[in-house]
Amino acid sequence: MTTPAVRIENLTKIFPVPLRRQRVTAVRNISFEVRPGEVYGLLGPNGSGKSTTLKILLGLVTPNQGRAMIFGQDSRDYHSRRDVGFLPENPYFYKFLTAAETLRFYGKVCGMGGAILNKRIDELIHLVGLEEARDRRIGGFSKGMLQRIGLAQALIQDPRLVVLDEPTAGVDPAGSHQIRDLILDLKKRGKTVLLTSHLLEQVQEICDRVGIMARGEMIREGALADLVSVKNQTEFVIENATPEIRSQIEHLLQNSPAKLLSTRQPQRSLESVFLELTAPSADRK
Repeated sequence: MTTPAVRIENLTKIFPVPLRRQRVTAVRNISFEVRPGEVYGLLGPNGSGKSTTLKILLGLVTPNQGRAMIFGQDSRDYHSRRDVGFLPENPYFYKFLTAAETLRFYGKVCGMGGAILNKRIDELIHLVGLEEARDRRIGGFSKGMLQRIGLAQALIQDPRLVVLDEPTAGVDPAGSHQIRDLILDLKKRGKTVLLTSHLLEQVQEICDRVGIMARGEMIREGALADLVSVKNQTEFVIENATPEIRSQIEHLLQNSPAKLLSTRQPQRSLESVFLELTAPSADRK
């Protein structure tokens, strides 16, 4: 049996409220697994417990109950985090360093150096599309560029698991599209990705399975296709259907217990239209 990349078991975290005799339950008895090589989305509104769950997984917060495992190792053991790369929601970088210097700094923190680190820096700058900004200082980067260099630093030691907390927060649609493509590329490379997000359209495009949290509890969890499908309905998409064919279909349905609810033309997402119209190569008519 394959060892899960992430296993969360009966996790509960309660925070005391300073100066008050109160406690807040941020996470309440949640359990889920992330399989190796998949993209898993942890969803929920603000305050639902997503970030607290990630912090427990990364060993930054200690749970009151339950445990978190990374490739079979307890996440409280620092050895478990050797295979983990992390991009927080609001990463901070030294503004006086360039993109390449930033990656060199994080590489040395991870014990890398020499030709191996130089090669890795070149690979990651190319991967995140920052070749032209390689020697620019971080202080002049846009939000989208900061997220991309943040993703590069999360990958510096070539981890098996990449944890992303709201990776497209505050990023414009073009930058969000680039980060989405980077996540899909990580999946092609065999990486496991665990991300939190409130951008449901983007999650639907990249995630294999999702968990939906609310008020610290796991409300629904499973394969994305199962969660979004309507169980008692079937949709047919027919190209070049003549009025006669449509009439025949409607006639067949009249003599059956099935009911035609609607007919419509397929639609593209607003994001794809926006990207098409705003791409540098788009024709201006």
